[in-house]
Amino acid sequence: MNPKRDGEEIKSQLDASNAAERRTLKWVLGINATQVVVAGGMGIAAQSTGLLGAALDNLGDAAVYVVSLYAVGRTVVAKARVASLSGVLLIVMALVLLGEIMRRFVGGSEPIGVAMIVTAIANAATNIINLRLLRSHREQGVHLKASWIFTTNDMIANIGIAASGVAVMVFNSPLPDLLIGLVVVGIVIWGGWEILEQAREARRAADSASGGTG
Repeated sequence: MNPKRDGEEIKSQLDASNAAERRTLKWVLGINATQVVVAGGMGIAAQSTGLLGAALDNLGDAAVYVVSLYAVGRTVVAKARVASLSGVLLIVMALVLLGEIMRRFVGGSEPIGVAMIVTAIANAATNIINLRLLRSHREQGVHLKASWIFTTNDMIANIGIAASGVAVMVFNSPLPDLLIGLVVVGIVIWGGWEILEQAREARRAADSASGGTG
């Protein structure tokens, strides 16, 4: 056995893994940035709180992928910090959306159901691509688990937005759009809280390991 060669092989494998992780995160970052522009633009044009919520959620995702790129190859503690930031960001985005929904409950809105359906389906399709990209990496750190949770939440939200678009058309009422906006708020807050919990668990595990070897 050659310890030096073994060490070089392990380092090479880690470098390859980190490079693959960075490539994946860059792809999903690009996809999410596109979703922000499309869903946000359509949300404004269609007066849909559901689509605006999807855009805010995607914006949070994009920010998470940026900080996740920073965490690649770093320690468990660094990854946990990134995940915590992700969770806080997601909850803040949810509160921003909640304020907009309350404003529209009072001021009124006229969402366009067809635009909601088409945009939400397109968003859901890109979420499937993101999930396929992230699938093989989601166990490689709490920051990537956070990314997986974000994308799964997006998928659920977009299915709900498409359904609410149908309801807007059937009942000729903005209420389904406002209600799905509230559901998206709940999904986003739940996702943010789960990410914070995972980050705390990762920190505790790191502290235990450090204490056990000290």
